[in-house]
Amino acid sequence: MVDELVSDKSVLAQAAADQRPPVIFLLGPTASGKTDLALQLCKILPCDIISVDSSQVYRGMDIGTAKPEAEVLSESPHRLINICDPAEAYSVGEFLRDARREIDEISAAGRIPLLVGGTMLYFKALREGLADLPPANGRVRAEIEQQAAAQGWPFVHALLAEVDPEGAAAIHPNHSQRIARALEVYRVSGQSLSQLIQQQLEKGCGVPPLDKDYRIVQLALIPTDRAALHRRIEQRFTAMLDQGFVDEVKALRQRGDLSTDLPAVRAVGYRQIWAYLDGDCTYEEMQARGVASTRQLAKRQLTWLRGWADLHRLELSFTEADSSRCDEDILLKALAILQSSAIYKNPAG
Repeated sequence: MVDELVSDKSVLAQAAADQRPPVIFLLGPTASGKTDLALQLCKILPCDIISVDSSQVYRGMDIGTAKPEAEVLSESPHRLINICDPAEAYSVGEFLRDARREIDEISAAGRIPLLVGGTMLYFKALREGLADLPPANGRVRAEIEQQAAAQGWPFVHALLAEVDPEGAAAIHPNHSQRIARALEVYRVSGQSLSQLIQQQLEKGCGVPPLDKDYRIVQLALIPTDRAALHRRIEQRFTAMLDQGFVDEVKALRQRGDLSTDLPAVRAVGYRQIWAYLDGDCTYEEMQARGVASTRQLAKRQLTWLRGWADLHRLELSFTEADSSRCDEDILLKALAILQSSAIYKNPAG
C-alpha cells in the first residue's frame, strides 16, 4: 500500500543521495492528532520525539497543555517537556539552543529527531535561523507596557507596523510579548527586528538554519472540515475541565509568585480559568471563552501553515478529524512521504 503511494522514483533517488541526516517536522493545529500520529511513527521508525510547544515546557502545567500521560511518556519520552518553571519566560532563542542540542544528540545516536507541536514560530525559527539580537531593556519595555495599559495592545501593534510592517504582519495584535519585544528591539537599536534578522543571517551570525546540517521533511495535519475541528476542540476542553484543569490552575495561583503578566499564565485556557478564579466571569463563561480562544489559536496555526514552504499536507477528513485515534490512512500517507524522502523503507518492499 505504501509503495503504491510512492510514484516518483527520481525524487526517491535524489533524497537518497542527500548525505545530511534526516529530521522530521510534524506540525498542525491544536487538537488535530499530532501526538497520536507521532507515537504511531515511533513504533515503525527509530524516532525520538522533541516537543515544539511553548506551553509544554512549563512544569505543573499538564492538563491544560495536553501533555501526554505519564504512561505514554515512559514508553515514548518527549524531550523539552517540563524544563522550565512557570515563573520564567522561555524565549525563541532558548528553544533554538535546546532543540538543536537535542537534535544533535539524537542524530549522533543514529536515530531520527521527530519534532512535534503547534508553536509555529519555533518551527519557523528552526527552519530559517535566528539572529543575535539586542538584550532586553527593562526601561524601554516598561514604557511599551505603559502605552499598552493606556491604549491597548492593538494600538501598540499599529505602532510596530509603522516601523516593521513585515514583523507586525506575522504577529497577532493581542500577542503582547512578541509585540513588546519587536518594538523594544527597534527602539533600542534603531532597526526593525526583521532587518536585524536578515542582516545577521546574511553575515552568518546568530543561529543558522537547520537545513544547513540536516535534511528536513515537513508533515502537517490539515483538517478539511473546520466545524469538525471545532467540535473536537470543544470536546477536548470539556474533557480537560473534567480531568481537573481548574484545580491545576488553583495550584499555580497558590504559589503566590505567578500573575497574568507571565507567558505561562497567558497560555490558552489558563488565562480564562485564572479570570474565573478572580471572579471576573462565571464557570460557563470561562468554558465558552476557553473554547473560543482555543479555536482562535487553531485558526492562527492554520494561517501559518497556509503559506508554509515545502510542506507535505496530510488532510484530515470529517471522520478523521473527529477520531480519537490516528487514522490508518493518514499513517500510510505519512509513511509514503517519508519513504519518498528516503527516511522510511517499507520492509515488504
